[in-house]
Amino acid sequence: MTQSRESRKGTDGSKVDNATVVHKVFSAALRWPISAFVFLFKPAPPSKSRRALLQGRLWKLIPPSRFPRLVTRLPDFQADEFQSGQPPTKPPRSIGGINIDPVAPTNLTGKPFARSIPVHRPPGAIDESQFLAGCTQCGDCMTACPYDAIVKAPNRLGSVVGTPVIEADTNACMMCEDFPCIVSCEPGVLVASIPPIMGTAKVTEHLCLAHHHTTCTVCSERCPVKGVIAVTDGKPTIDQDTCTGCGVCRFVCPAPENAILLMPAFSRPGLPSE
Repeated sequence: MTQSRESRKGTDGSKVDNATVVHKVFSAALRWPISAFVFLFKPAPPSKSRRALLQGRLWKLIPPSRFPRLVTRLPDFQADEFQSGQPPTKPPRSIGGINIDPVAPTNLTGKPFARSIPVHRPPGAIDESQFLAGCTQCGDCMTACPYDAIVKAPNRLGSVVGTPVIEADTNACMMCEDFPCIVSCEPGVLVASIPPIMGTAKVTEHLCLAHHHTTCTVCSERCPVKGVIAVTDGKPTIDQDTCTGCGVCRFVCPAPENAILLMPAFSRPGLPSE
C-alpha cells in the first residue's frame, strides 16, 4: 500500500502530517542550542562547599527576612520626639525641588541638647555626664590594668576623646577580682559601689559557627563570668541579665565575621548629689 506525499501513518494507525513532523524536528534542533547557551551563561549559585560551611558563610543562602532582628540599645529619636509632646517633623513644601517654607528664627537663648554616643567605659564607671565632668584623663586606670584593656578614646569619638574606654576588638576586660582600675582612680569616676556592668553581648546566630553545625565553644570557655554563656545542643546563648559586657566573647570569637554583637551600657547609675 502506497503512502501519499502529504501524509503518512503513525504507529497507532493515525495519519501524521509531514509539515508537523518537520516542525517538531526543527523545534527540537533549535531548543538544544538555546538550552546549552542558558546553562553556560547562567550566574553561578552560592557556594555550598564544606569550606563555606566551616567558615560560616552558608547564612547567605537564607533570605534576609528570616534573620532575627539584632539587639540595639540606641534610643529611637523619632519616638522620643513624639513622646516629648512636639509635633512630628513634616517634609518642607517645595516647588520644583525648591523649598518655599519660611526660615524659622534663630533661638539664641536656648542651649542645644548634646547627645553623647555610648562608649565602653571601664568597670564601675558612673553616669556619663558625671564621668566626663570628673575624669581628669590622668591615665592611672590604664596603667593599673594588667591586660592593657583600658585605652584612651580615639579622635573619632568626638567629645570623649582622651577619656578611658575599652575596645574589645583589641583587648577585652578580663574582670579582675580586685579591679585595680577602680582602686587606682583618684577622681572617683570609677567606684566599687556600682555593679561592674559595662554593657551586654548577644550571639548573632547567622554568623556563629556553632549555629551552622560546627563544633565551637570558645566564647563559653573563655568567658570570665560563670553562668553567663550557656551551651545547648552545641549552640551558645548569652544571658543578658548577668552579662557584664566585658567583651571577652567578642575578642576570642573565631568566626570570619565576628558573631558577637557587643553593645555598651546606654545609661549607668550616678553618684548621689551632696
